[in-house]
Amino acid sequence: MKTPIKSKTTIVPILVLFALGGIGISPMGAPMLAAPPPALRTIDVPGALGTDVWDINARGEVVGAYFDAVATHAFLLSGNTFTTVDPPGAVFARALGINAQGDIVGDVVDGTGSHGYLLQNGTFTNIDVLGAVETFAVGINSQGDVVGGFDDGITVHGFLLHQGSFSSIDVPGASSTDARSINAQGDIVGEYSAGGMFHGFLLHNGTFTTIDAPGASGLGTALNGIGPQGDLLGGYQDSGGTFHGFLLGKSGFTTIDVPGALGTSPLGISPSGVIAGSYMDAGGNDHGFVMNVQ
Repeated sequence: MKTPIKSKTTIVPILVLFALGGIGISPMGAPMLAAPPPALRTIDVPGALGTDVWDINARGEVVGAYFDAVATHAFLLSGNTFTTVDPPGAVFARALGINAQGDIVGDVVDGTGSHGYLLQNGTFTNIDVLGAVETFAVGINSQGDVVGGFDDGITVHGFLLHQGSFSSIDVPGASSTDARSINAQGDIVGEYSAGGMFHGFLLHNGTFTTIDAPGASGLGTALNGIGPQGDLLGGYQDSGGTFHGFLLGKSGFTTIDVPGALGTSPLGISPSGVIAGSYMDAGGNDHGFVMNVQ
């Protein structure tokens, strides 16, 4: 789990709840499923002070953010090649979602403000909800539907961008809502705040369902990803203050912890069930990971 995704003032990501070079995009066309990765692979951008992985697609391409002594940058990992994918003029950028075609969404701070963005076929396009103080694009499905959140100056709302039109996503009774992932069927997951805690939500056919991990306490639960079969990926804080990931499938909840980590944040899931995310080691350093739990 990460800091609230709208916050960009903290350059070094920390494992609390909920929360350059040329452009290298893989060839387009029908997605090729990647070979299963090792049970656990740590991902660190060379030379970075810290790395966070946010999503993985069917081809095994990974996106995320890394930070150096100057700024936070967006990256793409395709095969064994890292490519920085900062929008022009960025002083802060993260790549937060990638679909089967290799289209990337994320958030950026530049000289004009805070925006979501889409990187498609080598071209960056800003994503801005009209009237918003800031917009962050977090997930994109194979149809090109984008989900995320925006701050209207009062609170945070989720959004869906479908065929060029925005619609707001607000869990009834919540003080804030943000959407994190959308699958090919149009099911959306995210988190909302109510009663002093975060809760995960699933939006299916217009109906919201709250998802709270067993044993969740403190800051609560977030849902960060959803697979094509409806498997739900998220994280929670336990009563001792430790952050764990989980996968909720047909067999129930499965806890996801990187061995030896102070906290684990699974953030993306591929169609074949490969999980990507971030963890904090015993020294307080951030690393990305890819894990095969099948």
